[in-house]
Amino acid sequence: MKYIFLLAAACLLPFCGIAQTEPGRAQPDSSGDDLLKTLVDTASRPALLPPKMIVTQRLLWGSKGFMRTTGMAPLTPEGRAHELKIRRSMLVSHQVAGFVTLAGFIAQGIVGAKLYNATGSEYSRLKSTHETIGTAVNITYTTTALLSLFAPPRMVSERRGFSSIKLHKYLAVVHIAGMIATNVLASSLEGHPELKPYHRAAAYTTFGAFAASVIAIKF
Repeated sequence: MKYIFLLAAACLLPFCGIAQTEPGRAQPDSSGDDLLKTLVDTASRPALLPPKMIVTQRLLWGSKGFMRTTGMAPLTPEGRAHELKIRRSMLVSHQVAGFVTLAGFIAQGIVGAKLYNATGSEYSRLKSTHETIGTAVNITYTTTALLSLFAPPRMVSERRGFSSIKLHKYLAVVHIAGMIATNVLASSLEGHPELKPYHRAAAYTTFGAFAASVIAIKF
């Protein structure tokens, strides 16, 4: 009988051990799997903003820009899709305003060339016309620039290497500097007529760079 009891106890002991340890058994640690899943989800999620943006775009449309912090344009896939439509509209308007500005440059150049040789009442008339066209050109030029500078950023960064877009931007630096120089010199011509050649050179440089930038982005 004793041996039978010992044999039965030996057979039941493993099951008793399982019964005692089952409630306290350590569960598999799933934190590693959760972390891996999070990393995979983050890696597979497309970036909503390009890594490189110009300063004006970052201030307005960056992850901590004005439009984000005020809640006017939350950074979501749906929001970015809407922003890309806005970007397209602004850049189309940018091109249209660019052609209008180019036409203004041409008209101002024609009047300016006549102004250099005019005298008397003709000089006064041409000067007034030249200044009026100049004001209009400044307005359209500024509008053209702002439409580009403050448009929402593209979805991805520009591809590496030379492109017409980069040429357009390089030329923009030239004609912006030329535009500033032209206006500064124009305001000094009355008291310093000897600056006329420099004013003319700045104006022609501005026109050439601007025309080239329009052609580059169009073709």
